[in-house]
Amino acid sequence: MELLGTFLYLFPIIYVAFLLCRWVVRKRDQCCYMLHYECYKAPEDRKLDTEKCAAIVFRNKNLGLEQYRYLLKTIVNSGIGEGTYCPKNVIEGRENSATLADALLEMDEIVFETLDKLFNRSGVSPSEVDILIVNVSLLSTVPSLTSRIVNRYKMRDDIKVYNLTGMGCSASIIAIDLVRQLFRIHKNAYAIVVSTESMGPNWYCGKDRSFMLSNCLFRSGGCSMLFTNNRTLKHRALIKLKCLVRTHLGANDEAYKCCYQTEDAEGYPGFRLTKHLTKAAAQIFTKNLKVLVPKVLPLSELVRYLIVSRGWSKLRSVKLEEVGTGLNFKSGIQHFCIHPGGRAVIDGVGIGLRLSDYDLEPARMALYRWGNTSAAGFWYVLGYMEAKKRLKKGDKIMMISFGAGFKCNNCLWEVMRDLKDRNVWEDCIDDYPPKTLANPFTEKYGWINDETLGFVRIH
Repeated sequence: MELLGTFLYLFPIIYVAFLLCRWVVRKRDQCCYMLHYECYKAPEDRKLDTEKCAAIVFRNKNLGLEQYRYLLKTIVNSGIGEGTYCPKNVIEGRENSATLADALLEMDEIVFETLDKLFNRSGVSPSEVDILIVNVSLLSTVPSLTSRIVNRYKMRDDIKVYNLTGMGCSASIIAIDLVRQLFRIHKNAYAIVVSTESMGPNWYCGKDRSFMLSNCLFRSGGCSMLFTNNRTLKHRALIKLKCLVRTHLGANDEAYKCCYQTEDAEGYPGFRLTKHLTKAAAQIFTKNLKVLVPKVLPLSELVRYLIVSRGWSKLRSVKLEEVGTGLNFKSGIQHFCIHPGGRAVIDGVGIGLRLSDYDLEPARMALYRWGNTSAAGFWYVLGYMEAKKRLKKGDKIMMISFGAGFKCNNCLWEVMRDLKDRNVWEDCIDDYPPKTLANPFTEKYGWINDETLGFVRIH
């Protein structure tokens, strides 16, 4: 009886110790390190300067004077410069007759170039890869793009592959979340994520303003990333995933339809962006921060905010510029990697989180140099930070993204060592930031706004 009493006394302690040990082991197995990443830079003959951009606009016979004026205003205010790139078929004047071969050629150029560099510079061979994830929102082929990669590099027959479509600009973080989940059951594994977008077959050739906006913002780009959960490779890691929060507002009809692939009234397919986008972004960003903030900010800042605001009630804004008001995000985060989807979103997030021009510079420069490269945009922003030697060991990076659906996926990274690779920015980083972000369209094509042209037909 005495032995039984001792056992009953010790059992709760032993059980608690067991649960604690299991929790520690599980936490150790949840690490996700990024070892390397490679962003895509298109050939110079794909560069979309002012003259080429104007030529593409003027050869669309569906456009009239009012559409030209709208495009001029949009392009001038877009925050995009003359260094962006567009698909080969658009440069060649075949935007209204793109074929499947055009789409596959575009994917092959982006995916294989970045993967070739990734394997070469990381020292990891294709046969060592355990997990492969590709996210391209606007293209789904049979066989899948992942199968295309497996065939090209003759990868192992037990590789786990996932092909993500329709996820929008935040697809990179969704793919990384999938990697994180898979790492829980695959030990000491390598995972590759490829993020890009199919632009060539999805160039809008109609005249609906809500569709034309995508032509002004989206450009060619892509990125391949290498991850591992092998702790013995920690010394090689660039950054480590600390936490990730995903939020979905698809149940809200207005938010669901603010970024929508469909056809216009005349049957031209395209991607519609509505005026409700910023409102949806504010609503979902607010919901996401309620979960994310306690995970990324120090306790002292949380207590201060609760005292000042008397709870989380202030996080109810429907304006992007007001989201996060009252919180000091810099108390626990050194860098902000905002998806370069457009100037309005970057500026709105910056105002809401009380970020300085220095904090917003990487996102603004990525938008100016590369345009909106969809899910790959984060890594051009990260590349800018690295090329400018901003990232020091122990720094925290917050990634902020919005995507069609409507989704908000944010995460926090920790820098594992001082980073200074000039990467895809190598040939131009010394010229950034430029003295002015003024778009030359105003100077060269400002005559479109001349009122006398109302009596003239432009050819």
